[in-house]
Amino acid sequence: MGSVSTNYENTAAPGVPFYTPAQIPPPGTPLDKASAPTLFQPLKIRSLELHNRFVVSPMCQYSADDGHLTDYHLVHLGQLALHGTGLIIVEATAVEPRGRISPQDAGLWKDSHIAPMRRVVDFIHSQGVKAGIQIAHAGRKASTLAPWIGGTATKTLADESVGGWPEDVVGPSPIPFYEDHALPKELTKEEIKGLVRKFAEAAERAVKAGFDMIEIHGAHGYLISSFLSPRSNKRTDEYGGSFDNRIRFVREVTEAVRAVIPETMPLSLRVSATELMEWTGEESWTVEDTIKLAKLVPSWGIDIFDVSSSGNSYEQRFPENPHFQLDIARTIRKALRADGIDMVVAAVGNITDAQTARDVVQEGPEAAGELALVARQFLREPEWVLRVAHELKVGVKWANQYSRAGPRTDFSKKF
Repeated sequence: MGSVSTNYENTAAPGVPFYTPAQIPPPGTPLDKASAPTLFQPLKIRSLELHNRFVVSPMCQYSADDGHLTDYHLVHLGQLALHGTGLIIVEATAVEPRGRISPQDAGLWKDSHIAPMRRVVDFIHSQGVKAGIQIAHAGRKASTLAPWIGGTATKTLADESVGGWPEDVVGPSPIPFYEDHALPKELTKEEIKGLVRKFAEAAERAVKAGFDMIEIHGAHGYLISSFLSPRSNKRTDEYGGSFDNRIRFVREVTEAVRAVIPETMPLSLRVSATELMEWTGEESWTVEDTIKLAKLVPSWGIDIFDVSSSGNSYEQRFPENPHFQLDIARTIRKALRADGIDMVVAAVGNITDAQTARDVVQEGPEAAGELALVARQFLREPEWVLRVAHELKVGVKWANQYSRAGPRTDFSKKF
């Protein structure tokens, strides 16, 4: 006859500076791993161990105070940690003040940013979830207003009266993103080298804040992305012109970051796989360029290739297929596997229903990636992981404090 446990201690979560019950296993863990789809299977990348393949994609919230995260971020990201995602990536975080998209963007350009970041990371960790951060520079798309203020017929640019810096916006070439954006100053080679150092310094602060992984933002027309594109990069030095020259900045940033973070920490790169400007017949950054880049980045220290699109050209044209980005990720993954490259591919873009989420990462040659990155659907439904599990009939662990509200299958019961 087996013995009955007499341990009635409400065990505390380890490694955090406050009491909260330990989530063992973390919310979103399948109760029967053997029968669960790949979406609910664990994944290990270097020393990072995720309990499922759901990732909260970086989402700008325009709610920071001089770059510092606030209680808003603790609540916004904390609620997602309670509901079962495997990894949460904090929004695009600027490596210098003029690298912010808006005056209210998050930052990691000074040491005082570390403690508020650590507070958010500690809470995410307390729920058994992993925390990542996206380090970024807005480049020529900097000094704009939050979207619920800007982007109107009256004003997009944030001027000095609201904390903006329209006279100190920078890019690879003096080409504005659009007529309502600042005219960027062309970076000197010395300034480029300085920015490489600033990315590395931000990464060092991210390590001190306790993050489990770091992503470099090379997408959506921000600084790195604008260096990649021949439409926005008209330089004639070693940072412009040829493909090898246009990728030089992202290579130097990646290698500098990799050199200062632990060998055990995964490093991700987000790219816009296409500018969606092929319709012009003019030279632009294309899926073929992205595949070429993807085959190079593992040697620089990249572990995760995060496939997004667009954002560098105002005249971009989106395909009618809402899942075109997932198809691009699938194409890139197949090209990598054909060359024997097993780098993790992260797929993102309109993953809003259970079946799409399942199919994106389902193990096999048709998978779009190993990770499913989701943004706006988590804003609609913070508990979306649990809803997906219910719809796919996968039993999963709920947060201890929420477990009495788990999915009800027998509505004859009364509580």
